[in-house]
Amino acid sequence: MAEKALTAVIQEAYVQGISTRSVDDLVKAMGMTGISKSQVSRRCAEIDGKIATFLERPIEGDWPYVWLDATYVKVRQDGRIVSVAVTIAVGANTAGRREVLGMAIGPSEAETFWTDFLRKLARRGLRGVKLVVSDAHEGLKAAIDKVLNATWQRCRVHFMRNVLAHAGKQGRRVVSAFIGTAFAQETATAAHAQWRQVADQLRPRAHKLADLMDEAEMDVLAYMDFPQPHRTKLHSTNPIERLNGEIKRRTEVVGIFPNEAAITRLIGAILLEQNDEWAVQRSRYMTLESVAPLGDDPLTSLPPVAAA
Repeated sequence: MAEKALTAVIQEAYVQGISTRSVDDLVKAMGMTGISKSQVSRRCAEIDGKIATFLERPIEGDWPYVWLDATYVKVRQDGRIVSVAVTIAVGANTAGRREVLGMAIGPSEAETFWTDFLRKLARRGLRGVKLVVSDAHEGLKAAIDKVLNATWQRCRVHFMRNVLAHAGKQGRRVVSAFIGTAFAQETATAAHAQWRQVADQLRPRAHKLADLMDEAEMDVLAYMDFPQPHRTKLHSTNPIERLNGEIKRRTEVVGIFPNEAAITRLIGAILLEQNDEWAVQRSRYMTLESVAPLGDDPLTSLPPVAAA
């Protein structure tokens, strides 16, 4: 087999989450003499430039919606095995298209880490952000306000898990149904009114749960101030959960990364692959008519001309 073709096969196997041992078995099955772990790494290093270009590309246009999420992987650092946070940003632009905007690796999800990550996205051109969706994290909230000056949406799914942990096994179904009545409202005003009514009903018997609702109201219901067709995609980080699941599946095969460059190579390749998949999809993630008015560019945000 030609060297170029062999390299392509090894790179694809690596990105798909196939272990080095399995790659060795694959190469042997193809009539070759086998391949070592270091040889796999050397051949896969050739995709680093392509990944760097993708992760550092200019971000053009307005991006009213951004989803942020992080997963943790293990890596060797200074002779120790430590966990590091890998943060991913996905955005939807005023053309209704979804793209992976970037990733970053850090020791923790501290405010300084989030601020640096968002500033890098801004330097690459991220603008027009109206809503950022993520799990609850004070450092991230501060960074969003400081860098993007956007509204923050607390992931509804994560919030419900937190709330139901205080409801007890017997009360979880009832509490979930009660709070769900707020999510079922058609308008932001109705949702907030129902939210407060539910909190007041729960307060006599579950004051801690009611206090959690009081504290989280504005953040959990932030998505209600945005167009109704978008809300199912805005109330949680679910739009990128499938991507995160694929990252976890493939990184678990590796177990412990030798260095951060290896993390960037594998996860960056997964993100590039997903971004390409989204790019060729015929249907837009959001309709152009519903999302274009959210842009800051007057050429895309003007209302349609009324019929004569």
